[in-house]
Amino acid sequence: MVRADTPALQDALFRLRYQVYCVENHFENPADFPDGRETDAWDASALHAALIHRPTDAVIGGVRLIPPGAHSLPIRQVIGAEENRVLDVFPPQHSAEISRYTVSRIFRRRVGEKQFADSSLPDWSSPAEHRRILPNITLGLMRAVLGFCAERDIRYLFATMAPALLRLLDGFGLHFERLGPCVSFHGLRQPCFASYSDLLSGLRRQNADFYEVVRTGLDAEHPVGPPVERQPRLPWMTVVGGQPIPPVTRATGD
Repeated sequence: MVRADTPALQDALFRLRYQVYCVENHFENPADFPDGRETDAWDASALHAALIHRPTDAVIGGVRLIPPGAHSLPIRQVIGAEENRVLDVFPPQHSAEISRYTVSRIFRRRVGEKQFADSSLPDWSSPAEHRRILPNITLGLMRAVLGFCAERDIRYLFATMAPALLRLLDGFGLHFERLGPCVSFHGLRQPCFASYSDLLSGLRRQNADFYEVVRTGLDAEHPVGPPVERQPRLPWMTVVGGQPIPPVTRATGD
């Protein structure tokens, strides 16, 4: 994982996004991007990371984090009024959105894995497993996201994810709370959110080895670790009929 903070790396990312979002999955209209680069209004302010295949130096994956800024987060455009009221509870200066999770088709490994690399451990005895660069490509992309959070003091993450991707992250211990019903956005997607600290805690509890990989972040200067809480933690809540319902305390081991 590297920061995509140069014109060359960003160009490679946008071309990969065009291939995945416009050609392979038809999420976006190719005619809207005649230069073969899929971009939008949030790219200029977003933090981009690229997954590099070392043997070839090819960009095989990417993700971006949209930090707080002058514009509201994109998720607000696809969720309902009640869910938007939930977002109002979170401090905007410490909130950001994960988006444009992208993986090259070459590295989506088996039949049925049309969009996401699976979460199983590699079998290094098989020649085909040359593609398994990390225990999971998704873990590398989340490593970059959490690294950006450590740098920018981002404490709350939002996303609109495919249910399959949410299940994959749950397998790592990276649990996101659902925010309202699924929506139609680049296919069926689940709006969701999580605390940065809770994501790290869940990963450390469920996959200690993966946690050790992720905690290095993107460089030694900004290691991933729990942020200093400068204000009370916000409790998760569910909004039903406009009324917030306090979170339920679960017994240990549930």
